Amino acid sequence: MKPKLHFSGPFYKKEQKKTSYLVSYVLLSIVSLIFSILTVSDLQWEEHVSIRRGITIFFSGLVFFPFLYLALNNIFLHTNSGRKIIKTYKLSYSDIYDISNKNVSAVQALFCCITGLTAVCYSCNRNVLKTSHYISEAYAWFGAAYFFYDIWSMYKIYTAKIIGTQINGDVCRTKTLSRFSRVITFLKKNFLMVGHHIFIGCFGFLVITYLRGGLGDCFFGFVYLMEASTPFVCLRGILSKVGLKNSPLYVANGLVMLTVFFICRIAMFPYVIFMYSLSIKVDFISAVYTLPRGCLTSIAILLLPQIYWFYLMVKGAIKVLSGPIVNNNNMQNLKSK
Repeated sequence: MKPKLHFSGPFYKKEQKKTSYLVSYVLLSIVSLIFSILTVSDLQWEEHVSIRRGITIFFSGLVFFPFLYLALNNIFLHTNSGRKIIKTYKLSYSDIYDISNKNVSAVQALFCCITGLTAVCYSCNRNVLKTSHYISEAYAWFGAAYFFYDIWSMYKIYTAKIIGTQINGDVCRTKTLSRFSRVITFLKKNFLMVGHHIFIGCFGFLVITYLRGGLGDCFFGFVYLMEASTPFVCLRGILSKVGLKNSPLYVANGLVMLTVFFICRIAMFPYVIFMYSLSIKVDFISAVYTLPRGCLTSIAILLLPQIYWFYLMVKGAIKVLSGPIVNNNNMQNLKSK
C-alpha cells in the first residue's frame, strides 16, 4: 500500500484554500451549462435561435469550458488523490494541463455527439434538405466558445512547458520571457492550430447558424458526429502521458479509435450523399453532380484531411502492433549469439 501524502503548516493551509476553489469552479460549470439549456428550452423543435439567445449561449460556453478545465486542474494539483497520481506517474505541470485539456475536449465531443444524434434522428427522418432542429444552431453558439477557450488552454500548456517541468515543490527550470514574448512565441509555433480554431469558431459557426439558410440540418448532424472519435484520441494521449503506451488498453483503444474514425469521419460522407440521392430519387453519381460547387468544395475541405490523418493513424497502428513481434525476433537473435 502506497503511503499517503501529508501536508502540514502554511503549505497545507494554502492547499486547503486552493481546494476550496474546486467547488466554485464545478458549480460555475454546472450553472452555466444548465443556464444555456434553459435559454432554448421554450423553443419549438424547428424554430431558429435568435441572436440574443445565441449570444447568451455563447457566453455560457465561455464560462463552462474554462471553469471545467480549472476544476480538473484543481483536482490533480490540490487534492490528495490528484497529487498521488502526479507522484505515481511523475507528471509535470504541462502534463496535468494537457490531460485536463484532453478531458475537456472529450466532454465537448460528447456534447457534439448528443447534438448530432438529435439532429440526425429528427431531421433525417423527415425532409433531408429542409427539416431542421434548433439544437444544431444552439450548440453552434455554445461550441464556438470551446474553440476560443482551447486557444487559451493550449497557451497555458505551452507556458507550463517553458516555465518548469516539476510539481513536487521545486520548479526545475525557468525562462525570463515576458508574457508578451510568450504569447508571440506561442502564436508563431502554433500558427496553423490557432488559425484552424479561429476559422472553425468563426466561419464554421456562421455556416451552421446563417450561411446554410436553414438547409441541410441532417447533413450537419453527421458533421457533429465526426467528433465521436475524439474521446478515443484523447484517451490515447492520456495513456501515453502516464506511460501506458505499450499496454493492452492502449492497443485496444487505438483499434476502436481507428474504427470509429473511419466510420464517422470518412465513410460518413458517401453515406450522406447516398441518403441525399435517395431523397431526390437519382443514382449516387448523379446526386454528386447536382450538389452546388460550394457544397462539394466544403466536403473536399472536410474529407481530405480526414483521409490523411487516417493514413497516419493506420501507419502508427501497424507500428505499434508489429513492435512486439520485432522485439521478440531481436531477443531470439540475441539469445542465439
